[in-house]
Amino acid sequence: MTYDICIVGSGAGASPVAYTLAKAGAKVLVLEKGPWLTEDEFYKDELAISLRDAYNPSLVDERHVIEEEYERDDGSSYWQGESTEESGWSFWNGNVVGGSSNFMSGYFHRLKPVDFKLKSTFGEIKGANVEDWPISYEELEPFYTQVDEQVGVSGRVVEHPHQEPRSKDFPYPPVAEHPVSGWIDKAATELGYHSIPVPRAVLSRPAMGRRSCEYSGYCSSYGCSSGAKGSARAALLNHAVATGNLTILPNAKVFNIASNAAGEITGVEYYNQQGKKQKVSANFYVVACQAVETSRLLLASVGEKFPNGLANNSGQVGKNLVFSAGGTGRGDFDFDQLSKEQIAQLRQVGPFVNRAIQDWYEIDDAEFEGANASGKAKGGTIDFLFHQNPIARAMGSQYDDNDELVWGEALKANLTQEFTTYRTLRFEVFNDWLPTDDCFVELDGSVKDKWGDPVAKVRIGYHPQDLKVGEYIAAKAETVLKQLGATNVYSSVSSYPPTNLMAGGCRFGDDPKTSVLNKYCQAHEVDNLFVTDGSFMPTGGSVPYTYTIYANAFRVAEHIKSRWQQSQIS
Repeated sequence: MTYDICIVGSGAGASPVAYTLAKAGAKVLVLEKGPWLTEDEFYKDELAISLRDAYNPSLVDERHVIEEEYERDDGSSYWQGESTEESGWSFWNGNVVGGSSNFMSGYFHRLKPVDFKLKSTFGEIKGANVEDWPISYEELEPFYTQVDEQVGVSGRVVEHPHQEPRSKDFPYPPVAEHPVSGWIDKAATELGYHSIPVPRAVLSRPAMGRRSCEYSGYCSSYGCSSGAKGSARAALLNHAVATGNLTILPNAKVFNIASNAAGEITGVEYYNQQGKKQKVSANFYVVACQAVETSRLLLASVGEKFPNGLANNSGQVGKNLVFSAGGTGRGDFDFDQLSKEQIAQLRQVGPFVNRAIQDWYEIDDAEFEGANASGKAKGGTIDFLFHQNPIARAMGSQYDDNDELVWGEALKANLTQEFTTYRTLRFEVFNDWLPTDDCFVELDGSVKDKWGDPVAKVRIGYHPQDLKVGEYIAAKAETVLKQLGATNVYSSVSSYPPTNLMAGGCRFGDDPKTSVLNKYCQAHEVDNLFVTDGSFMPTGGSVPYTYTIYANAFRVAEHIKSRWQQSQIS
């Protein structure tokens, strides 16, 4: 069968396209490598999440090769790759229908207008490939609003120095908040900071055939058993399937996008659940299987016109991969220093902390080492949270102060101390991971997956500015914890990437020599090929990516719909 639209992937970048086109009457096919799970399968199994990585492929079957930089004795450096089968370091983020959006925390901060023009605002940074976006915040804003309404975002707008322009407030009121949120508000005000509620892609009241949040405390990394979380599957794909125009094929691993001598796509080839090769064709093709795998698929799809990979005659596919820079921090509240009321508040489980600070989204500090000649630099976001899941919280209790394993009475004593004597409030810092020549995806020359296809080799080089900004923002977050009276306050900023936050690799832009896609995320070299996951992003911004991926995919979906409708007339 020939479809109107064939989409590879089913997450936040794929689902708005499937939803929009299916609603418009197009025949849409989604090919998803993982299984099709529903709310019934998303029970709260801590072992499955904390220890078994249940919703991702086995690294024996499907792996990556990760290249890190090492230093020699003489001060020179070299890059060395290691298979994730050996390291156990998984770069998978949810291989199921709906993708990693099933397992997100749902922090839905928008990008700011400045994120679309980093180069023109702050100037060039030596060693970084920073470029302005080919679109503006104003062009994307209506689609952020569409996400709010159709995915379901709960929150309230609070004015603060870096509040982005909005055409509407959120359609759903904020989710229930933990009592410690009020503590953070008070401490921030005392310090002259602006504590703001975090918009969440979680329904605070039933809507669109989905239940509201049930506040189990199991959210981040867990599938949502109520359907309240705005996953691609629950929010969009279920409704698209109901039109009768969307077909989803789970357990379909795409390995090649075939093209002819003219460079025209002739079909998508995939392995079905039985491991047999299949092929399907369409009028328009969309790739949205997350940044690393999207680059891998295009690089592997060679043809007569594209000997180095589909849409890659510029050599830009896989280049300028970005993650999210930043780090984490914590502070402890010792129960013996608190009132019974305060202890009772801290022990509450379920509601979200739901507080962020963006006072340093743009740093205006001539003393900051990473500032430009005007004393300014791009900064970041602080989000506060609790680790509510007991197994995750208990991790580390099995060791003593000398990192030796303990058991019996010593282990029980550690667990008793962990769960009954204090509570830890944590924060996460999000800031830009600058694109560089040392962060990219290519095909590995020797390591293959279980189907015999080359795996992605990912070099994870970072820019020193990433650490400078992260450390600056983390120090500000520490002041809030200290103002709250927390003890054991510290933070850690790392050059290692958070594998659940990845973008780039197929950046969009106006120049075909330096970008893979045009402003509509259409391949410069292939008329009917679009890439709609986070791969399109030239820079990542200082917030989690999912909200922006959804919004951009809705924007591109309108363009594809217009193209498809024109093809129907002609």
